[in-house]
Amino acid sequence: MAANPDSRRARSEATQAAMMRAAEKLIAERGVENVSIRDIVSAAGQKNESALQYHFKNFAGLLRAIHAERAEETQSRRSTLITTLLETTAEPSLRDICMLMVRPSFELAQHDAAYRRYVKAFGHELVLADTSPLAIASRQGGGGASGQQMGTLLRQTLSHLDEESFRRRMDAAVRLCASSMYHQAKQKNAFRGQQADLFLHSLIDALAGLLSAPESNETRALARAVSRD
Repeated sequence: MAANPDSRRARSEATQAAMMRAAEKLIAERGVENVSIRDIVSAAGQKNESALQYHFKNFAGLLRAIHAERAEETQSRRSTLITTLLETTAEPSLRDICMLMVRPSFELAQHDAAYRRYVKAFGHELVLADTSPLAIASRQGGGGASGQQMGTLLRQTLSHLDEESFRRRMDAAVRLCASSMYHQAKQKNAFRGQQADLFLHSLIDALAGLLSAPESNETRALARAVSRD
C-alpha cells in the first residue's frame, strides 16, 4: 500500500526539523567550522548522509533553511509587538522603536532553548560580516514586513540624519545588537532572571543613545571626503 501523502510530508518535515535543530546545537557547541554533515545527520538520528542532500541540497542550503525559519519566527513576533505598540501610541518614542529591534529575539530566546542555541550558534556572524550587517539582517530576522515597518518608524524618528548617516548608524546598531545577544546567549543563565532583564533594558538604552546622538562636524567632513573618493 502506498504511503499517505500527508504522512510522507509529515515525516519529511520532521526529518528536516531534526537536522536543523541538530545543526544549531552542534554549531552552538563547536562552531560552524568544526561541524560536518556526518555529525549533523548522526545527531539527527538519520542513518545516511544523503538525507541532508535530499532535503537541503548541501550544508549551505541547511544553513539558509535555519536562518529562514528563525527569520519568520522573529518577524512574526516583531509584527505582534508593533501592533501592540501602535495601539498604545500613534507616535512611539525612539526607545520604544529600539525595543522592537531587540525584544522579539530576546523573548523567543527566553522561552525556547532551541532559539537560544540559534543565537549562540550564529549571533556573531553579523558582527564579523565584511559587508553591511544591516543589509544582511534585512534578509534575515530584521527583514520582512515587520522589519520594513520598524525601519520606517526609525527613519521618521531619526530625521536629523541624512540617508547615508542613517545607514552608518544602523550598521553600528545591528552590530551592537548582534554582539550583545551573542554574549548573552553564552551566559550560564542566558535570557533568564533579573540580570537578563537588566541586559535587555541596558541594551535598549545604548541603542537609543547610539542612534539619537548628533553627528559631529568631524564625521560630516570625513563622510564628504569619502564620498568624493
